[in-house]
Amino acid sequence: MRKVLIANRGEIALRIIRTCREMGLATVAVYSEADRNAPHAVAADQAFCIGPAASAESYLVIARILETARKAGADAMHPGYGFLAENGDFAQACQDGGITFIGPSVQAIRALGNKISAKELMRSAGVPCVPGTDGEEQSLAILQAEAEKIGYPILIKSAAGGGGRGMRVVSCLPEFEGELAEAKREALTSFGSDAVLLEKYIANPKHIEFQIFGDGNGNAIHLYERECSIQRRYQKIIEESPIPGLSDALRQRMGEAAVAAAQAAGYANAGTVEFLVHGEEFYFLEVNTRLQVEHPVTEEVTGLDLVRMQIETASGKPLPSQDSIQPRGHAIEARIYAEDPENGFAPSIGELACWQTPSGQGVRVDSGFREGMRVPVYYDPMLAKLIVRAEDRPAALARMTRALEEFHVLGVKTSIPFLLDVIRHPDFVAGNVHTHWLAERFGAWRECDAIPDEALMALAAAERCGQAASLSITTGDEGSPWRSAAGWRNI
Repeated sequence: MRKVLIANRGEIALRIIRTCREMGLATVAVYSEADRNAPHAVAADQAFCIGPAASAESYLVIARILETARKAGADAMHPGYGFLAENGDFAQACQDGGITFIGPSVQAIRALGNKISAKELMRSAGVPCVPGTDGEEQSLAILQAEAEKIGYPILIKSAAGGGGRGMRVVSCLPEFEGELAEAKREALTSFGSDAVLLEKYIANPKHIEFQIFGDGNGNAIHLYERECSIQRRYQKIIEESPIPGLSDALRQRMGEAAVAAAQAAGYANAGTVEFLVHGEEFYFLEVNTRLQVEHPVTEEVTGLDLVRMQIETASGKPLPSQDSIQPRGHAIEARIYAEDPENGFAPSIGELACWQTPSGQGVRVDSGFREGMRVPVYYDPMLAKLIVRAEDRPAALARMTRALEEFHVLGVKTSIPFLLDVIRHPDFVAGNVHTHWLAERFGAWRECDAIPDEALMALAAAERCGQAASLSITTGDEGSPWRSAAGWRNI
């Protein structure tokens, strides 16, 4: 392996480029017309435009990415996450083209990407699964009968995809037919298949995942767990490791189940086994056949570079032993989005007039943005991942609070004030959260005592021009520092 093409953009592309550079590997970036001057396109050794801004015409066009790899002389492909990362056809195209795919095998991606075949595989391996159907029967009458057997409430899920699309909670029989029709319609639109499966709905579970690695020859290890219960519309926004309150016995059982899942699939490279946890019981949810957005949490507590491990595994290097992996300290990740929490978390588009990131011991910022860039409308609005590490959870929470307070963005709305309220909440501090906690506690969030954006922009501009001492902003509070900005800075 000499040259790696990164079939992705933004912070994950930059993350992969940095590790490749440390390993002495040349890198090739691809970019859409909207990303022509993006940091990942500038950082790579070579960069090629692969199409218009829309991902369907650029980052998702397999033939164009493979053509670029051949043109650049790349002999390996890293898919990052999102886009084509879990696309079996893409992995197959790389294999057919003689390009090393830095990820699982085609067979594993396809088997584990379908919820029905994945559950069958897990049951055969003895991994606990939520009671439900196998997805073979799709008629209304049979599905209604199965729902009665399982017992309400039940969860209708798309068999072909995730992310909350094609998913409905049904509390009683009269609701079933209508919710089933809606779930099938959404699943067909999102994934090209209206097949669904039914599961027993588990109220207020924790969402816990285990990072796994396999070598494709039946050997597998886990790199311990991550807490992923802080979710909004089934999308994670805060993750941490280790999990507060998780018993050693349950951690061991889940780790063993995660390894059994990897071995059953003949898994190679990095992946994540996800579980729903209720009390001391846990149930298989799914396997993500890629690197996760939240992988830095595991890196911080294990001291391992997961991208390096991916490349080394794809190159045939043996896995480390399970006993050699000993996590230390506590890590938390918060995803910062360009969105307006007070307006239903609508995307906030604009230019980053100010971009001041936190630093210091135990603080890491993974981002594909810089000051002056415009947040595009075409892609996920995540601006950055803020990761902190400390010797224990209270210290990590204090460090995360400090880092969020020092993270200043002007030009777009961000989720930073919302994240601060979440991590300061007594339930979160105590570790008493579940997958529906965020909706229950922050369903109609409003920021308290917010400084107007206009005032922040004015002060930022004045300070840059050396005029802060003469600037005065009128407020109703005579003692407010915004009344007279002389000698006062928000840093």
